[in-house]
Amino acid sequence: WIHESFTAYSENLFLDYYFGKEAASDYVIGTRRNIQNDRPIIGPYNVNKEGSGDMYYKGANMLHTIRSIINDDEKWKRILRGLNKRFYHQTVTSKEIEDYISTESGIDLSPVFDQYLRTTDIPTLEYRLKEESLMFRWTGCVQDFNMPIDLLLDGKKVRLTPSTDYQSLVTTAKRIEIDRNFYVEQKQIK
Repeated sequence: WIHESFTAYSENLFLDYYFGKEAASDYVIGTRRNIQNDRPIIGPYNVNKEGSGDMYYKGANMLHTIRSIINDDEKWKRILRGLNKRFYHQTVTSKEIEDYISTESGIDLSPVFDQYLRTTDIPTLEYRLKEESLMFRWTGCVQDFNMPIDLLLDGKKVRLTPSTDYQSLVTTAKRIEIDRNFYVEQKQIK
């Protein structure tokens, strides 16, 4: 996944540089239709069994999601350049890359890597808007999944950090929209 996900994501970076962030987002988000979620990206270790071909598009969308989680493009670019500098001409493990990104971002991204690389499930933000509150949680996730996400509540951007337990937010919003840069699904419950 390391070679292929970053290579696929580099197309996004090219578009970002030449055409802007919105065009780059359109592109990488458009590749989601190619994701099969047929098996985990990382296959079982110590056996001759490959992971999924989703290492390209799902991997690129995972990296795009991580960029959105970090929410600091300069830091994200430093991390990408740092990966090249730190691991130049080395054979690396997934753990080394995952740990590097977590350390340099200052965010424990291990549940995010586990979710996107080691399962076929896409995290689902389950929510309910009722009266003056928003109830929300992640479902279909690995243990301890608590990925932050940006929402638009009646057009106003809000960052939440849902877990797999219900949380609530006082709001009078009537409309919720998940930031499309996060590769997640949503489910409104009544």
